[in-house]
Amino acid sequence: MLGPLPRSGTAGPSSHGLTLVFVLGDQLTRDLSALNGLAPGDVVLMVEVADETTYVRHHKQKIALVLSAMRHFAAELRAEGITVDYVELDATGNTGAFGTELVRAVARHRPDRIVVTEPGEWRVRRMMDEWPALTGVPVEIRDDDRFLCSRAEFRHWAGDRRSYRMEFFYREMRRRTGILMDGDEPAGGRWNFDAENRKRLPKGMRSPPRPVFERDAITSRVLDLVASRFADHFGDLDAFDWPVTRRDAVNALDWFIAQALPRFGDYQDAMAEDDPRLFHALLSPSLNLGLLTAREVCVAAEQAYRRGDAPLNAAEGFIRQILGWREYVRGVYWLEMPAYAETNALEAERPLPWFYWSGETEMNCLARAIMDTRRHAYAHHIQRLMVTGNFALLAGIRPAEIEEWYLIVYADAYDWVELPNVHGMVAFADGGMLASKPYAASGAYIDRMSDYCGRCVYSPQLKTGKGACPFNLLYWDFLMRNRQKLEQLPRMAMPYRTLDRMDSSHRETIRSEARAFLEGLAEPGTKMHVATQGDLFG
Repeated sequence: MLGPLPRSGTAGPSSHGLTLVFVLGDQLTRDLSALNGLAPGDVVLMVEVADETTYVRHHKQKIALVLSAMRHFAAELRAEGITVDYVELDATGNTGAFGTELVRAVARHRPDRIVVTEPGEWRVRRMMDEWPALTGVPVEIRDDDRFLCSRAEFRHWAGDRRSYRMEFFYREMRRRTGILMDGDEPAGGRWNFDAENRKRLPKGMRSPPRPVFERDAITSRVLDLVASRFADHFGDLDAFDWPVTRRDAVNALDWFIAQALPRFGDYQDAMAEDDPRLFHALLSPSLNLGLLTAREVCVAAEQAYRRGDAPLNAAEGFIRQILGWREYVRGVYWLEMPAYAETNALEAERPLPWFYWSGETEMNCLARAIMDTRRHAYAHHIQRLMVTGNFALLAGIRPAEIEEWYLIVYADAYDWVELPNVHGMVAFADGGMLASKPYAASGAYIDRMSDYCGRCVYSPQLKTGKGACPFNLLYWDFLMRNRQKLEQLPRMAMPYRTLDRMDSSHRETIRSEARAFLEGLAEPGTKMHVATQGDLFG
């Protein structure tokens, strides 16, 4: 019978005949609920299918990471003596889809039942609904207990709230798990140290050297496959350096805790042109694949604080990203889908500019963030939210287009985590369900938190006219365009008071120059520049 089962952590050996355990590519965790209770003769099925590599045109490194990690995980299971039926992407007869590959596997093994762990993505869960009829075999869908908050628990927390706030959820998760708690009180007497985590990087400070993950024969073969089969996809492969095994992922975690976490808190919002990764962990691809678990990552950071190896603001800031934000956006995703993806509260309809793919723009912050993304399939949260995301928000980019871009370009992007982050935080397309205000900022924010502006043709000090930072124009134009929708939000009162103090002629200049700039976005391959009044009118 199809449907979610109770948590399977206590399940014993199967009382059925042969069980076919279907493990998806982002479920590479040895104690995955579907793998619990394997009996002799049971078969683990893993498949690489074309549909999953092309439903969006994923970054080459994302495809290579998933395929290499899957193949390594299958080898580790086989080393334990587990029977693994593994279908490679270019295998003869591969049908390219989960459902039809499952049908072929059922014909090969004739199982009495199929066991899976619930998927991360809505579209795959809908596929699973069809599998019993498609295969003629009962399907058990088990909870994904790698997350610290189940879907049912989040639903209970959400109750009848009209909007959700991560801070309140985060506090509940701290109490429930005991992480960073001293009895009934938060460690250090405060729940949140975010105000201490916004320092600009001092001149000359560099991040410590990162561990290098050597490419073995499996990874090298996968990289060759991706280079050949997905040559026209976004991104480079030559800088591929992701953990592809549990062992490598643990080494990456150990490096972060020892080398980067102590400074992560202070500088987690900073951006540096020549050091784009700074003190960030880069563990989200391993977490989202299942090579690491949320609990072990949070516990490792907490233990560093308890030992005195990392300050509390660093440990808390990192744990908040995992125990708070990551769990929170998953809960919102499953609670609100599928209708959530269709909202467009700000009625943003502008197409995604071409430079999001080419990096060809004279706005240095955007050019650097996009080119670093092309090279590494990575950008940290402030580069995503306050550079590429901020521009998309201010320019009124259609939510579905910017969401697809984020899903394509990042190695850690899966629909359950990408969609709420972009739809709610970047685009404010849910009208405030996820965030209490749009994350909009002028060029002054980027100048304060980065060294990008020093090498840019635009100046964040200029508000209008030749050489003015486009973010300055677009920020105030955004507020004017969306006033009716935003001015009632409590956290927007201050910027609207500032707007109202502006001279009417200055506001009109902003509107005119912003309009000219935005019209230029429609021209593929051109480098946008800010028009002056002379450009506009003669």
